[in-house]
Amino acid sequence: MLTSLYTAVSGLDANGTSLSVIGDNIANMNTIGYKASDISFGDVLSQNMASGSGTSQIGHGVQVSSVTPSFTQGSFQTSSNGLDMAIEGDGFFMVTDGGARFYSRAGQFSLDKDSNIVNPDGLILQGYLADAAGNITGTTGNLQIASSQSPARASSVVDVALNLDATAAVPAGAFTLGVPANTPANFNSSTSVNVYDTQGGAHSVTAYFVKTAANTWDVHYVQEDPANASLLVDVGTQTLTFDVNGQLTGAAAGAAPVFDFGAGVTPPIQAVTFDYGFGTSNASSQYASGFSVIKLSQDGYASGSLKSVSVSDSGVITGVFTNGQTRAIGQVALSRFSAPTKLTKMGSNLYAESFDSGQPIVGAANTSGLGRVLSNNLELSNVDLATEFVKMITAQRGFEANSKVITTTDQMLQLLVSLKQ
Repeated sequence: MLTSLYTAVSGLDANGTSLSVIGDNIANMNTIGYKASDISFGDVLSQNMASGSGTSQIGHGVQVSSVTPSFTQGSFQTSSNGLDMAIEGDGFFMVTDGGARFYSRAGQFSLDKDSNIVNPDGLILQGYLADAAGNITGTTGNLQIASSQSPARASSVVDVALNLDATAAVPAGAFTLGVPANTPANFNSSTSVNVYDTQGGAHSVTAYFVKTAANTWDVHYVQEDPANASLLVDVGTQTLTFDVNGQLTGAAAGAAPVFDFGAGVTPPIQAVTFDYGFGTSNASSQYASGFSVIKLSQDGYASGSLKSVSVSDSGVITGVFTNGQTRAIGQVALSRFSAPTKLTKMGSNLYAESFDSGQPIVGAANTSGLGRVLSNNLELSNVDLATEFVKMITAQRGFEANSKVITTTDQMLQLLVSLKQ
């Protein structure tokens, strides 16, 4: 008879533990990346008894077999923070405190004072590093968004597509810069473009188009005198020729203009090619219509500082700079486990590798079944409140029923004691 007391106590203990698990799930229903836990029970065998029909087995109550997290996908919530990320799939973010490595589904990240990408507890996000040119390497380490600049790039080519007026007259005099008035004269049309030196300094270059004969034009490239900004310098002349249909017959004849940007840059002498699009659909033309510039671009740019970052679904973190350039800064590395339910919970949404979980499979997002990264999103907990309430009611009733067993057993023992009186 006394066995029923211990059996009921085991039921109280098991259902109490179940309520603790349910309470933990409900408490974390708003925790980013939290995975609800499920509890399972197993019976306890006390003894085997011989009976007339064979051996009878008597149970001795219940025990908690396991408490395991459920790694079902949580829903997503949009965020205004570009470093907030969620994983759609089975992967985990990898973070480190400088020594141990941990795994997490919570993607709330920000920058610390050293420009490392960190979670709310200061653990640094791990990923594939990028070199200075923005190429993703195979080396994993701390992902860092340094406030470095995008280096300047010197101009080497200017792409030009324009129409020169076929009805324009040949100027009466030769092209001149108008010294000492320093005002260009005797030209038909002009357009200007900024080109950049090796330090990213912008220099205005004006191309003056002078008709020299039917279907033939000279282009004079003029810049400021590096020794005297109030004076202009003609640094070179090229010739454009067109056929009777107004089509460009070849590349600009003559050497590319060579500019002197002064002793403050290295090298001060810089050749820049002006490409008028010969042989392409954007080739310059000579039609009987007004002068017009269709395309004018060059490949140089000034230096720029980091303005913002974006994260692709493959986890590539791209920096956007004030000079309009973009460069890959790194790529988030994800990991997955063969038995994620065997990971060791460490608190603060962190898990640690265990012997039973197996070693992590590490790779980039969208590979090896790791899932994809969603930027400006956070994964919510997968706690189903309605389900937890049903489990709570079941555990409560189980607790009450086991309490009733103890009360009934106590009454029977009281009756047994009263037989002596």
